[in-house]
Amino acid sequence: MGQSIRKSSRAELIPLVVLVLLSCIGQTSLAQLSRPAPPSPVQYPAHLITDIEKVQQAARESDYAYRELAHLSNNIGPRLSGSAQAQKAVEYVAAELRKVGLEVHLEKVMVPHWVRGEETAALTEYPGMAPETTQKIVLTALGGSVATPNQGVTAEVVVVNNFEELQALGRQRVAGKIVLFNAKFDQRLADNGFAGQAYGQAVIYRGIGASAAARLGAVAALNRSAGGADYRLPHTGALRYADDAPKIPAASVATEDADLLAHLTSEGKVRMKLVLTPQTLPDAVSYNVIGDLKGSESPEQIVIVSGHLDSWDLGRGAIDDGAGVVMAMQAAQILKQLHLRPKRTIRVIAWMNEENGLMGGRTYFNNHKADLANHFAAIEADIGAGHPMGFYAEGKQEILNLLQPLAVILQTQGAGLTRMTEETGSDISPLTAGGVPGFAPIQDTRTYFNYHHTAADTLDKVNPKELQENCAVVAALAYTLSSMPQSLPR
Repeated sequence: MGQSIRKSSRAELIPLVVLVLLSCIGQTSLAQLSRPAPPSPVQYPAHLITDIEKVQQAARESDYAYRELAHLSNNIGPRLSGSAQAQKAVEYVAAELRKVGLEVHLEKVMVPHWVRGEETAALTEYPGMAPETTQKIVLTALGGSVATPNQGVTAEVVVVNNFEELQALGRQRVAGKIVLFNAKFDQRLADNGFAGQAYGQAVIYRGIGASAAARLGAVAALNRSAGGADYRLPHTGALRYADDAPKIPAASVATEDADLLAHLTSEGKVRMKLVLTPQTLPDAVSYNVIGDLKGSESPEQIVIVSGHLDSWDLGRGAIDDGAGVVMAMQAAQILKQLHLRPKRTIRVIAWMNEENGLMGGRTYFNNHKADLANHFAAIEADIGAGHPMGFYAEGKQEILNLLQPLAVILQTQGAGLTRMTEETGSDISPLTAGGVPGFAPIQDTRTYFNYHHTAADTLDKVNPKELQENCAVVAALAYTLSSMPQSLPR
């Protein structure tokens, strides 16, 4: 009986299934009629496809960028705005671009000139301490921080995990104290390909934590390092003092030392002596380095390919952002090597002062805003030299369709991914806000924030092969944008 029931039920279901399928087909047809037709495949001339492939291959085989990076990071070293090393780097990159055959000029930029000075901290009172001893705390001043008094600041430490906890303490429990923002960098998020988002969650406490603490009467502010390295490496970076709060000394604490402070303050009273002696000197004269490879048909139209030349002073600026500068240099060098002349002008820019002021990008925009319509596109590489997976675009969605032939070529090296994004680079952000399409390589950043803004930002963190792969993406992208027959939507 059970078998006959199953057969009967199946027979009754067949007409129902047919009706459902017919209904779905009908709905699909209606949906297809109402849905906009997919964009027609974009085609480039055959010779352009061949030239893009040549550019890609030549960049993947060249060690030019690595050699240039070695000189910038090892021979010149840290390049904080206003420093002698920053000026030496300007002169060096300008000379190298002239050797390549570009038309080079220096664009004057007035930059902040902040000098680090001494930075020490020690615990002078804490639960369980041995008599007449202290414990060293590893930290580094934040860029732009004011100094402590000459004798330093000695005060009780309070630890909070976020701004809400700070506000909950109130002025009575914060005034006269040193505040530590113990917001942890989410390494699991970074490991899953969202390093930028992990950084964004942590870096806000570096950026505005000092002013938030100062409003409640704190005498100094510390933040847990905004990065993934657990090797007692403090991460520096710029802070932003608010106009409505006193300026108090601020520093970044190594993650292990932040954990120590959290542990000890949970047991009882902790006091710290903090000494920071940075100076903010008068603004200094510096330069954006600009090198043009003039276009053959529309030289007035400009495709920028760029990285920033300045770096923090703790390391040697290899991944942030010497790598981006040499990718831009390589793009022009490869075209000269292959005797390829783009239709539009390729403009290599080594920006100055991205790290603590963005004056290079702002100055360029102010100097060229009357000519913004002739800026066809802008590329910036500023996220290290990890394996590239494709490129980001900022602007209209149609851009990705117009660059699909390039994505097909880049897929041969595993870099054919294309994505829209809200920001492609800090230095080019004034341009993209003005409507210029922006671009940046998509890279593996899982370990980038282990070294970024630390003493460990050194040449050995750059894999030469992966740098070549990045150069291939940037050079191919720059040549495509400068030679494609289509215009980009604004």
